[in-house]
Amino acid sequence: MENEKIETAQQFFSCFSKIQTQMDQDEGTKYRELRGYLYGFQEQCNAILNDVNTALLHLESLQKQYLFVSTKTGTLHEACEQLLREQSELVDLAENIQQKLSYFNELENINTKLNSPTLSVNSEGFIPTLAKLDDCITYVSSHPGFRDYPVYLAKFKHCLSKAMYLMKTYTVNTLQNLSIQLTKRDPSVISNTDNAFTLFYVKFRAAAPKVRSLIEQIEQRTDKSPEYQQLLSEVHQCYLDQRAFLLGPSIASTIVDLTSQSNKDHCALVRSGCAFLVHVCQDEHRLYNEFFTKPTTKLDELLVKLCTLWYDVFRPLIIHVNHLETLAELCGILKNEMLEDHAQNNMEQLGAFSTVAKQMLEDVQERLMYRTHIYIQTDILGYKPAAGDLAYPDKLEMMEQIAQSLKDEQKKLHAAADSSLAEVQLEDPDSENVIKSGNPDVLKSRPQSSISPADLHGMWYPTVRRTLVCLSKLYRCIDRMVFQGLSQEALFACIQSLLGAADLITKNKTLTDGQLFLIKHLLILREQIAPFHTDFAIKEVSLDLKKTRDAAFKMLNPRSVPRLFRLSSNNSILEFLLEGSPEIKEHYLDSKKEVDRNLKSACEKFIQYQTKLFVGHLEEFMTKVSALKAMGHQGGPKYSLAQQPWAQPAKINDLVASTYKTIKGKLPVTLRSLSLYLYNKDTEFVLFKPVRSNIQQTFQKLQGVLQEDFSGEDLQIIACPSMDQVNLLLSASN
Repeated sequence: MENEKIETAQQFFSCFSKIQTQMDQDEGTKYRELRGYLYGFQEQCNAILNDVNTALLHLESLQKQYLFVSTKTGTLHEACEQLLREQSELVDLAENIQQKLSYFNELENINTKLNSPTLSVNSEGFIPTLAKLDDCITYVSSHPGFRDYPVYLAKFKHCLSKAMYLMKTYTVNTLQNLSIQLTKRDPSVISNTDNAFTLFYVKFRAAAPKVRSLIEQIEQRTDKSPEYQQLLSEVHQCYLDQRAFLLGPSIASTIVDLTSQSNKDHCALVRSGCAFLVHVCQDEHRLYNEFFTKPTTKLDELLVKLCTLWYDVFRPLIIHVNHLETLAELCGILKNEMLEDHAQNNMEQLGAFSTVAKQMLEDVQERLMYRTHIYIQTDILGYKPAAGDLAYPDKLEMMEQIAQSLKDEQKKLHAAADSSLAEVQLEDPDSENVIKSGNPDVLKSRPQSSISPADLHGMWYPTVRRTLVCLSKLYRCIDRMVFQGLSQEALFACIQSLLGAADLITKNKTLTDGQLFLIKHLLILREQIAPFHTDFAIKEVSLDLKKTRDAAFKMLNPRSVPRLFRLSSNNSILEFLLEGSPEIKEHYLDSKKEVDRNLKSACEKFIQYQTKLFVGHLEEFMTKVSALKAMGHQGGPKYSLAQQPWAQPAKINDLVASTYKTIKGKLPVTLRSLSLYLYNKDTEFVLFKPVRSNIQQTFQKLQGVLQEDFSGEDLQIIACPSMDQVNLLLSASN
């Protein structure tokens, strides 16, 4: 076609068409080859797809077969597991039945062992058998629904009774044989108290291991069964009976010996007896702990009985003791030494002793209160003073002279000693300094304390001394409430005795001596009862029947008789019931306030008497003047004071001069008496200050009246001292 010539358009188009067709063919060949290649792959894929579909069909068939087999296998497994469960339940049921039957099967074995003639409570198999028996009883008791439950429980209880009988028999026989062996010993050994007690404790302590393990088994089971509690109680009782059997005669003999040795010395008897009982209680508790591990109240009951042997001997002696000192010392021994020092620190072992000691203390306190009441009535309130008891101020002056003479002798001795030592010189070896022994900076004399004769304990009025001694002994011996009542009674009696003694001194000497005697001893009482840390106030309850009496009189009034049976509120019987009920009144008695009240009264009487003694006539004159002026102020006739015959200047001068002379003469005597009785500058100043003030006020009022109603000439005649002169007189006398 390349060689063909193209001459015409037709040829060109024909050639062009051929070329185009050739080109299309050349280009389509490649695609046709690719299509053929792809067709091959498509056929392979279709073949593979057919194989896969065939495989899926096979797999689906296998899955159905697998599900069928799996279902059958699961059913088989479930059936096997059900069989295994049933087998396990049957095995557990069999074991449970066997376990339950084991408790019942043990009955024959336990019964055989307990009936064996060779069985002993000390053998190795007894305790395990007892434990099995307890377990069986516990199990059977907890399953009352079992068949033949009452029969088996009764049989097990019977076996338990046998075992407990064996334990009780062994323990009781051991303790009884031990007591018999001790009582059959040589009487010479038993008669010696110390040897007897040593033997009683040593033998029992040596025998304790034989029964302690058995008793421990009983104690461990007391919480499980009441039978064991009863058995332990019987063992306790047997043990305590044997101890009482052995100790009773020995303790009684020892108490008799102690009583014979200290028959007159009650304090030594109480100390020795209580010390003996303390040792007995402690030893018994230690011995009890050798046998038992759990406490019992029966031991304290036994010890109380043993201590009561001592109480029965001691109490008859107490009721015959009359001395307060002995009773107070007995209270101190029982309360402080025995109860507080011994019993309080060991209440576990000394509880029984504490019970009896408290009973002893209460009896001693009761006797002490009784004797104190009698002592107050006879030796304080009923005290009959001797002549020497009322020798005031003579005995004070005598004691003052003795004290002054002793003081003068001491001064002479000190002066002689100082003069003899004045020449002595001590050289310091390390220096040239010379120290003189007479140097006041080196040697200082001891200050001599001066005490008022009235402050000496022996110079107190006997009832004051007895009251304070009695209260000091009672303070730590009896209860506070009882002490308050007795102190009230004692202080009241003491005050009454002081009032009586002051009256007698007033009759024998002067009123000043009687008043100062009373003031001084009341001051002593107030000072000495202050350290008692207690309330001296007591409450008294009384029944007031005043309303009942008035209502009864009102009901029995003739005017009220017609209203007795009226059916209204105006009924006499109803008014009596409503208005006539008695009243309960409470009032407090304070002995401290009673002392203060009497002291205040005595001081006021002393001040009034001294004021009257010094300016009594002036006060009478001023009373007349006040009455005269009051008459004029009330509308009556007015009188001039200077015109009254009793108010003439000359008479007033005599009155003033007499008063001034009285003050000048008697004031030093009064101050001397104050110093002799009180011997305390502060107290003297406080007591005499109102008297001085009354004197000054009286003269001041007199001067005011004289300046108002009298002329200058009359004032010169009267010659009344000025206030400066009065103050100078009072201070000069002081």
